[in-house]
Amino acid sequence: MPDHTQILPSAPLAATRRRWLTIVISVFSAMALAYSAYWLIALRYWQSTDDAYVSGNVVQITPQISGTVVAIGADDTQFVQAGQPLVRLDQADAKVALDEAEAQLAKTVREVRSLFATSAQLQAAVTMHQSDLDRASADLTRRERLASSGAISGEEMQHARDAFDSAKAALLEAQQQLEANRARVDHTSVENHPDVRNASARVRDAYLTYARTVLPAPVAGFVAKRAVQLGQRVSPGAPLMAIVPLDQVWVDANFKEPQLAAMRVGQPVTLTADLYGSKVRYRGKVAGFGAGTGSAFALLPAQNATGNWIKVVQRVPVRIALDEQELAAHPLQIGLSMQVDVNTRDRGGDCLPQSVRNVPVYATDVFGSLESIADERVKTIIAANQGGSTRVAQDQPQNAAALGHLAGFTRMQDSIAARRPAL
Repeated sequence: MPDHTQILPSAPLAATRRRWLTIVISVFSAMALAYSAYWLIALRYWQSTDDAYVSGNVVQITPQISGTVVAIGADDTQFVQAGQPLVRLDQADAKVALDEAEAQLAKTVREVRSLFATSAQLQAAVTMHQSDLDRASADLTRRERLASSGAISGEEMQHARDAFDSAKAALLEAQQQLEANRARVDHTSVENHPDVRNASARVRDAYLTYARTVLPAPVAGFVAKRAVQLGQRVSPGAPLMAIVPLDQVWVDANFKEPQLAAMRVGQPVTLTADLYGSKVRYRGKVAGFGAGTGSAFALLPAQNATGNWIKVVQRVPVRIALDEQELAAHPLQIGLSMQVDVNTRDRGGDCLPQSVRNVPVYATDVFGSLESIADERVKTIIAANQGGSTRVAQDQPQNAAALGHLAGFTRMQDSIAARRPAL
């Protein structure tokens, strides 16, 4: 028989193997227990996704009137302030219409003034005819007493009656003329007269048209997607360029359906951008949830009512608000990829809050002064044509925020012309 004692492991070697196996099993068990404890304590409260991208407002610059582009104030990648002029249209036609409207307003004010003056004149005429009627009535009464005694002839008596009837008819005519004139001016003033208000509305309309030949930036931001060119004939609503305010960006993170159960509005979020790497971390919070999945709002929604249906896990966009100071220190462009980690430990918030905002989410006051400037211009024209010494301002109508840079446009065009080589 063969001797098997030479191929069996020795007792010390077997013990060593068992000891190492025990150590390995213990290490893996400890790691599993540690991971389980870490998952129970912290990791289960975190939901992560790398399907997240920076989003923001893209403010389109569109004209409100038709016109020919004569100046462009900013180009792609340039930063502009709110109110800075971006595009200027030819102002010749609008200026002519504004001058015509102002001249018509001045003429209307003078015509209404004449109505008030005519009313006073007609009142004086009524008083005069009333005096004539009283005198004719007294003459007729005196002659009637004399006629009974035969002191005057019948012809003279008839003349007295004719004079009384004539004075009465003249008074009636004057009263009717006064009433007709009063119907046009009663319960009103020169400023509030319907004709003046109508002419004032035409001046405001012409002024707004003239002011809208300059397109200002509604917000501060960077110019993108410039499509307008010099000499181009533009129409209302045509997109000329866009302004992107990079200080108002947010992150849209697309989480899977099972990840949304523990998410609430207001939960803290940690974010990293591929642009800066893991060394730069952003702090944010959950601002809200989309009203539907991405596929529900897609241009071509999925048709699930088919025979060959395969279930696909859906994703819902979750908006993440970023810290303004961190965003200012490390700016983000629209479309950048982000890594999002949401801490869902605090679940006291609402899944879909239904609070109503009482203030606008975004607002601009760039266009707010146009109406007040037009009103001041109308008041100046009315005052100048009421017989006072006020003169109509001859300066160009300009918005303090948006139209005040017209001189800058002129200087820019002069500088370009000076650098242009002579032909």
